[in-house]
Amino acid sequence: MPRRKPPKPVLPRRLGDAWRVARLAIMSAIWGAVAVGLVVLWFTWDMPNPAHAITQARRPAIKLLDPAGRLVARFGDVSGRVVLPSALPSYVPAAFIAIEDRRFYQHGPFDMQGILRALVSDIWHRRVVQGGSTLTQQVAKTLFLDNRRTFRRKIQEAFLAVWLWRHYSRSQILGIYLNRVYLGGGAYGIDAAARLYFNEPAERLSLAQAAILAGLPKAPSSLNPLANSQAAANRAALVLDAMVATGVISPEQENEAAAHLDDAASPVFRSSWFALWTMQLMAGRISEGEDVSFTTTMNPGLQTATQAALDAAITEHGAQYHVSQGAVVVLDAHTGAVRALVGGVGDREGYNRAVLARRQTGSAIKPIVWLAGLMAGMSPNSSVLDAPLDIHGYRPRDYERSYRGEVSMAEALADSMNTVAIRILLRAGGPRRVIAVARSLGLDDHFPDDATMALGTGTVGVLQLAAAYAAFFNGGERVTPYCVTAINDVPFHSPAPVHVVPARDAWAVAGMMRQVVLSGTGRAAFISGVYTAGKTGTTQDYRDGWFVGYARGDIIAVWLGNDNNSPGQQLLGGTLPAEIFKEVAEAL
Repeated sequence: MPRRKPPKPVLPRRLGDAWRVARLAIMSAIWGAVAVGLVVLWFTWDMPNPAHAITQARRPAIKLLDPAGRLVARFGDVSGRVVLPSALPSYVPAAFIAIEDRRFYQHGPFDMQGILRALVSDIWHRRVVQGGSTLTQQVAKTLFLDNRRTFRRKIQEAFLAVWLWRHYSRSQILGIYLNRVYLGGGAYGIDAAARLYFNEPAERLSLAQAAILAGLPKAPSSLNPLANSQAAANRAALVLDAMVATGVISPEQENEAAAHLDDAASPVFRSSWFALWTMQLMAGRISEGEDVSFTTTMNPGLQTATQAALDAAITEHGAQYHVSQGAVVVLDAHTGAVRALVGGVGDREGYNRAVLARRQTGSAIKPIVWLAGLMAGMSPNSSVLDAPLDIHGYRPRDYERSYRGEVSMAEALADSMNTVAIRILLRAGGPRRVIAVARSLGLDDHFPDDATMALGTGTVGVLQLAAAYAAFFNGGERVTPYCVTAINDVPFHSPAPVHVVPARDAWAVAGMMRQVVLSGTGRAAFISGVYTAGKTGTTQDYRDGWFVGYARGDIIAVWLGNDNNSPGQQLLGGTLPAEIFKEVAEAL
């Protein structure tokens, strides 16, 4: 008889249930840990190594200098010195704390009160109106993360804030914040911003200046003094209020600082049309990560005066003439060095009309027609008929709609006679010959191959035309406009002037343009005791008004019109354009 196996021991029922529960708990804990690990991994797999944050790359810092070596503009990322909070006036870090994280010394890496307050405010307004980030969280985001506002990025910010809190003291975190926070205009850190906006080191910031800088982290690109000085001052007023509310300053100190906000918010440097044009031309000579300085040809005082002259003319007389825009260029007649360049009224980072616009010249092209006539054997005293003209049905008329019969070339240019211009063009060899002369002076845009070319139906740029006129006042040499003379103190050579037309003929045209100012259509450009000469230009329906001329060794080209090419109202070249020329010439 076979032996039976002994029966398995039977655990008590309660003990069996406990074992199953324990096993389930262990398995749940294991799988829960795995799930948590996967979640953490998902949030942190692309999170940067905090230890490498200090070595972040920056854009190159670019400085533009005037011929005397004085700073006139900055671009790129401006890096100042590292400044410890203890080295700053006490109100400087206090201003940032008051507006960004007033409970900085009471909470840890997170401020639950601030988070709840922001949450309630956002729910009440049904949109995000208030943030709850602490300075520690802002440092984490500034050092390690980008500006994407996603849930995943907020979790990463929280992890990094905890890391910062464990590795640095409050004072160190505040120091990192002040030295790395972006404050607009390419300035990272308090010292860089102080030098950019106020031309002062951070240790010398006034209370008003500190309030302006403390107000920038909210919207550094739109609130900084270079972008909007009034918005910067308004934001700074809120910072001062917050400082009073936290007991950092007294109401009397607030009132005193508030009285200086407008002055403090007025930028020391503002990017001019000239500076932006220079940056576009020199972009290919800027290497990533390498700082660079360009010594330019700009005269800062003249640049400011030129912009002011155009702005005032449009503001005061634009409605009268139905004109809203303009451009002005000032360049050295002998070298082509551009000393001032204004591309329009308003937004200085928009469409640069001095460089990019192509407009009909009207009678401003006539000196080139006259030059072609001289080169064909005519002289300033040559007699030309001012009388009705019919060329295959084309019947040009003078502005006055009257005719004077036989006149000299000099008289005809002074009074801008249209029928004479076409007769000179024909005697010079026709439109193609005149176009060739224009090309030799650097005008390479569209010109019609017909008689209308003599009346300025072709298109040119303001900078182009200014350079072409230089030949009349330098003995017949074509100049190439340039704006930079050195890169990092190493001379940068621009194309040298090239002799392209007979000096005698060039000087003769210049002499005739002197008569335009003395007794012709350009009398508004006359300056007592100063040799000025030039030519007016007006196009059909007064769409363009020009005055291009010479004063004190420089060519000044002025254009007025509308971007949409709409008609003006009696916008003659001898009116507002000539007046702007005179004001700029007086500033030379």
